[in-house]
Amino acid sequence: MHPKGKVCVVTSGASGIGEAVARAFVAAGARGVVIADMNAEKLAKVAGEIGALAVPTDVSKEADIQALVAAAEAQFGQVDVFYSNAGISRPGMENASDADWDLNWRVHVLSHVFAARAVVPGMLARGSGYLLNTASAAGLLTSMNSMAYGVTKSAAVSLAEHLAIQYGDRGIGVSVLCPQSVLTGMTSARPGAASVDGVMTASEVAQIVLDAMVAERFLILSHQTVQQYEQRKAFDRDRWLGGMRRLRDRIYGAAGKSA
Repeated sequence: MHPKGKVCVVTSGASGIGEAVARAFVAAGARGVVIADMNAEKLAKVAGEIGALAVPTDVSKEADIQALVAAAEAQFGQVDVFYSNAGISRPGMENASDADWDLNWRVHVLSHVFAARAVVPGMLARGSGYLLNTASAAGLLTSMNSMAYGVTKSAAVSLAEHLAIQYGDRGIGVSVLCPQSVLTGMTSARPGAASVDGVMTASEVAQIVLDAMVAERFLILSHQTVQQYEQRKAFDRDRWLGGMRRLRDRIYGAAGKSA
């Protein structure tokens, strides 16, 4: 799927990877780009710069996703590409608040479900469409300082797999982006496990995303070393867990104190 001539929707499009991909869609000749975000001011600024439609959206609410798709269709027609990209990052383990666990679940998992519900029927009817979801390298490996983040990002990868299995031979392409450390508003200034292989820019990741979409490659990685780590995990999970504990101690200190 090439974005040229397509209608593309991007959530969390006011900054970071979402903004970079939205800009890349415009540069690639998309017929219409719709960007969504909760930060209405930044959203309007980016939309004005790239000629996109701005739709303030809370992706944790299904009604907002439905309204986003309706606005896109009213302005440009059928949605060809839905990039479900929103994410949050809050530290904490099993004792994090129920509210934090619920918000992680709604933003990292249910938002993708809401997007699929909104656009898959039309894509199936046309026999064409593309679902691009952002998960994280944490979804393939783990998150050192946020249990809710790692667990829900793992669920996001599984969800994308289900979508690919159900619709991949019915005209709908599915990709899941699993970035490691990328320079965005979510990037911590402190050292972290995600940055051990370097930090990429959002524009670099956007180019990787476009290339993967054209190739219709399911798994999109910003750092290829993640694939090696995942293979080690699958080959010997106990050894991998031991290595992760040692990495935890090296990055965050003995006993795994969160950074």
